[in-house]
Amino acid sequence: MSAAMPTVQTTANSRTFPKFDLYRLLHTVFQPTFGCKVCILIDLPDLAEAQGMAFLENPERAVQRQAHKHFYLGLKNGVLDELAMKGGEMYAYQQTGGSNLDLPDECVDMEGKALSLEKDIYPNYDIILCISTFSATAPLTAFAKQYGFRGATLHGLNDIILNTGLAVDYDEVSRDAEKLRLAMTKADSVEIDFALESGEILTAKLELSGQEAQKSHGLCRGTTPDVANLPAGEVYFVPTGAEGFFPMKYENGTLGKLTVTGGRIIKSELIAGDQATIDVHNAKLQDDPMTGVLGELGFGTQVLPVSGADIQDEKVLGTCHMATGRDDHLGGHITPAQFKRHQNATHDDILFAPHKTPNFDIKQVRMQRGDQHEILIEHFQPAKYLLEALAAE
Repeated sequence: MSAAMPTVQTTANSRTFPKFDLYRLLHTVFQPTFGCKVCILIDLPDLAEAQGMAFLENPERAVQRQAHKHFYLGLKNGVLDELAMKGGEMYAYQQTGGSNLDLPDECVDMEGKALSLEKDIYPNYDIILCISTFSATAPLTAFAKQYGFRGATLHGLNDIILNTGLAVDYDEVSRDAEKLRLAMTKADSVEIDFALESGEILTAKLELSGQEAQKSHGLCRGTTPDVANLPAGEVYFVPTGAEGFFPMKYENGTLGKLTVTGGRIIKSELIAGDQATIDVHNAKLQDDPMTGVLGELGFGTQVLPVSGADIQDEKVLGTCHMATGRDDHLGGHITPAQFKRHQNATHDDILFAPHKTPNFDIKQVRMQRGDQHEILIEHFQPAKYLLEALAAE
C-alpha cells in the first residue's frame, strides 16, 4: 500500500510527482468493492505473439511490455490481494490500425486460446484495463454500457506517462477539472486565433450552443458503467458548428491550412511541406465527408511534462485540441455507421501544443457565454480567467 509515497523529480518542469503506485491508482480511480474482477486487454498486430507472452521478446511491443510489467505483474504480485479483487488475467485482440475504430470480437489468452470479447470477457469482468497502441475509448465505452463493466483506456503508455500522468492524485485532478469545467460550461462559442510564421492569422470559431461542458477527470467509481481515459485532465465540448480556418501539422511535418464550414473540414491547402500529403487528405474528405466533421473541442487541465504521446500531452494546461470523426462516446451523434468506409470511423485528435506545433502559435483563445467574454489561453499559457478559476476554493 501507499502510506508513504516516495517521489521522483521530473526534468520537464519543477513539479515533483509521487512514484507510480498501481494500488493507489486503481483504488482512487475505481474504489473497487470486495471480489471485484479485473482483467487487462492489450492489442497485437499478430495474435500468435500472445502465446507464451512471446511479445515480451519483441522490442517493438513497448506499450504491451509496459502493460505486462506494471499492470499484469503488479496485480499478480500483491495488488489484487491488497484491493481484495479477483482475476488479473491478460488477453490480446488484433490491432485495429486506427484511433477508436471498433474492436474485433476475437481475442486470445496468454496461452493462445481463442476467445470472444463479447462472450468471454465483457460479461465476466467488473473492471477492464485496456493498454493498447491505438485508443479504444469509443468502442469500449459502448461495450461498457452494453455489458455493465467499468474500465480505463491507457493507450500509448510510456515511462513518462507512468511516472507523471498516472502517478498523480486523481481526486485532485478531478477537483481541478471541475473548477475549469464550471468556468467554461454553457459557453455559446469559442474562437481560436492561430499565428503562422508568415504573420498570417487564421481564426476558427466553434459553436457550442450553451451546452454543459464535460470533463475527463479520471474517476470511474460506483456501479454506473463507464470508461476513464488515463491520463485524465480535460474539459471538452461536442461542437454544434464551426466556421473559419486553422492550421494542421501532418505526421510527416507537412503544414496545411484547413477550411471549415458547417462544422466540417472541407479542404486543405499547402502552407509548407509535401503537396501529395495535402492531396491525399483532400481526396479522403471528398470520398468520405464525415471524416472532416469536428466532433470535439478540448482543453487540458493538468500541469504535466510532455510525454510524446497525445494521450497525456492533450491534458496539459494551456493546450487545446480538436478532433475529427466519431463522437458518440462523448455524447455526440456521429457513429461509425455514418462513415462511407469502416476504416475511416476513427476519432482523431488534432493537438495544438508548443512541442507538437512549433511552427505556429495559439495567439489567443476566447470564450463567449451570453454577455460574458473571456480570454482562456494566450501563447499556449492559461490566461488570468482560468488561473483564477483554479485558485478558487
